[in-house]
Amino acid sequence: MRRIKTVETHYQSLEVWKSLKTTEFRVQGAVHAWHHQYRFLTGQAWDMIAASALLRETSEPPSSILMLGLAGGTAFRVLRHLLPDCQLVAVDIDREIVDLARDEMALDELGIEVITGDAYPWLAKNRRTFDVVIDDIYLAGKTDVFRPASWDPKLMDHLKRAVALGGVLAVNLVIGEGHRCMQSQTRSELRASFPVVRTLRTPEAMNEVLIAGDHVATRRRLDRYQSVFADKRDRRYWECLSVRKL
Repeated sequence: MRRIKTVETHYQSLEVWKSLKTTEFRVQGAVHAWHHQYRFLTGQAWDMIAASALLRETSEPPSSILMLGLAGGTAFRVLRHLLPDCQLVAVDIDREIVDLARDEMALDELGIEVITGDAYPWLAKNRRTFDVVIDDIYLAGKTDVFRPASWDPKLMDHLKRAVALGGVLAVNLVIGEGHRCMQSQTRSELRASFPVVRTLRTPEAMNEVLIAGDHVATRRRLDRYQSVFADKRDRRYWECLSVRKL
């Protein structure tokens, strides 16, 4: 791959890297969005985020998904492939990175309703409900990413209000050194707010996705989607996903 340009948005500095079939957005050397002409999975957090949306109570696929934090739309590309008729809605504060994804990652092909704005204030005013709500809000700091807000009762109330009956809330967490306090706090808050919380992991990622709801399906639910991926590397990454109850 080679770097083709550096883009300064109001919120971050990112590099666009390209090969013949792949495009990456990199922030401080870390890949923040990924697009491939034919493949969907990476073995990283986006695989887990996409899989989390399939784990609600009912065996029927979700009809609506809200993502807080869109960036290049990598996880939504997986979900559009798996759920061609699902309503996809996203809120992102960084209009420039969304526009860049339109130009470099064919974002408009996914049919996403994109709302530009600060996700948590938007959520406080929101009255719509969704089968799945995904919180993937991270901002780029000087040396690492960080969540822009700590957990408090109002934030949890706003998230829960957006989840439709029988739906789930999924939260993507960076884990490891410097992130353990947020990981522990998020696990505790979700356990206190929902009857069931499961963690979704994959071996190569420095993330976990927590899925919370009245009921959350087990790993077996993901098996039915295995054959949807034509590429053997995608199928291998899908097989590596693990789900366990906290």
